[in-house]
Amino acid sequence: MKRLKWDQQKQESLCIFLYFIVAAVTVLLLATRSSFLYPCNNWDDANSYFSVGKAIFNGKLPYREVFDQKGILLYFLYGLCYLISHTTFAGVFVMECILAFFDLVGIYRILLLYMGRNTALVLTPFPLAMVFASYSFYWGGAAEEICLPFLVWGLYFGLRYFKKEYPHKAMDSRTLVVAGVLAGVVANIKFTVLGFFFAWMMWVAFSCLIRKDVKRAFVSCGWFLLGMAVPFLPGLIYFGVRGALYDWYWGYVYINVFLYSNLDSAGPSVGERIYTLVKILYWLIRVNFVYYIAMIPGMFGMLLEKKQKWMTRLFVPVLFGFLFLGIYIGGSELPYYALPLGVFTVCGFVLVGKLAEWGMRKLKKASARPDAKWLQGIFMLAAIGASALIVYLNSVNISYMRMKREDLFLYHFKEIVEQSEDPTLLNIGCLDAGLYTVCDIVPTCQWFQTQTINSDVVYREQERYIREGQTEYVLARDSYPEVIWEQYDLVAEEEFDDGNYVSTYYLFHRK
Repeated sequence: MKRLKWDQQKQESLCIFLYFIVAAVTVLLLATRSSFLYPCNNWDDANSYFSVGKAIFNGKLPYREVFDQKGILLYFLYGLCYLISHTTFAGVFVMECILAFFDLVGIYRILLLYMGRNTALVLTPFPLAMVFASYSFYWGGAAEEICLPFLVWGLYFGLRYFKKEYPHKAMDSRTLVVAGVLAGVVANIKFTVLGFFFAWMMWVAFSCLIRKDVKRAFVSCGWFLLGMAVPFLPGLIYFGVRGALYDWYWGYVYINVFLYSNLDSAGPSVGERIYTLVKILYWLIRVNFVYYIAMIPGMFGMLLEKKQKWMTRLFVPVLFGFLFLGIYIGGSELPYYALPLGVFTVCGFVLVGKLAEWGMRKLKKASARPDAKWLQGIFMLAAIGASALIVYLNSVNISYMRMKREDLFLYHFKEIVEQSEDPTLLNIGCLDAGLYTVCDIVPTCQWFQTQTINSDVVYREQERYIREGQTEYVLARDSYPEVIWEQYDLVAEEEFDDGNYVSTYYLFHRK
């Protein structure tokens, strides 16, 4: 009898596993340009990550020899994707699907805190679909997308504690260490997202202080910081043995804080920052309404839940506020920066689940009919279909699906570049346009692409590369320095409309 029950549990777990896999793949097939339904992922940010990851796996040192300003873990993950496919984003799509699977498992665990298993299973794909269908998801493969599962699980651990255990006992050390590890991973991908975990640990410490356990507050912070240190160890070893710890600090911390943001004495006043932040929040809600329509009532539902303590009710709004500040206080604003805020979309489905179960209880009392178990499978399949429809109707990427590779300048230029035996390339006027990827070229210059940082060093160095003829090919967008004619000839020119701008790309070949 026990064996039969055990086999049944294994079958149910396998079904749930397959359900989440199918849901993740279905949503991402439509949502990300890394999918094989699209000709390629031509997003310059994602191609930049791919090129740096490729360079790492070909012996280059990030920041010193090839520069981009995100965290080392992001490039390592993209390097693993490069091992799957050198010239496409097939590996990136696999990575996105794996991460989305963990998003779904985390969302499911959160929903289980508030409702029964069947309801939670049906609702789980919807928060993910809404977030991935939003404008903030952008073209797929963002650092923020990779951070999302770590935020989802951080939210789960926090909600579990404040709903199930607070104020009767302190959070256990194991949960604190695991949460710290999650924070450390995020810190090594994109540290502006750390506002979430700062608020998370602050709220846990406050819960100890409210219980008048000052010692436990400090001990809890210690356990959290211990866990947070773990993801830094590989980076310390990697850069340490190569004498490049300063390069790590300079490329990831210094550049982002002092040359990419406006957090300096010449920046806007406090009043101006507050006004700007309010305006940003307003526009975020407008352009990402597909998930804010669930998030806003869900957050209010948690805030107004009378049966819970105030610490529990305020937990989610505090996390949202600090995450928002961490992302936008520096003054930079791009569409995909908002993606981590989508982690709170699940709150809306907590409210939906509660209302659905209340309605089902009423119906059962009225009809006195037993549950039809086969309906659960129908509802789960319908949930996947509805999630795909949400993405199809809202994603900015769907129109790009109609394009073919032969329509893209990248593949026209690829035919020219591949006539050379061992080509080298410099990308100027923009971030990595994707030619490094489709031609499988490893960057050979530190400033292999034009960065958007407040420094002239990028332009000076790239002009020097051109003057010295360091690379066989130069790809330029919209403009190029006159010095290029000394060493290079123009071999191709083509306009491309990416849906936002019409740009002209020039391909030069060394004389």
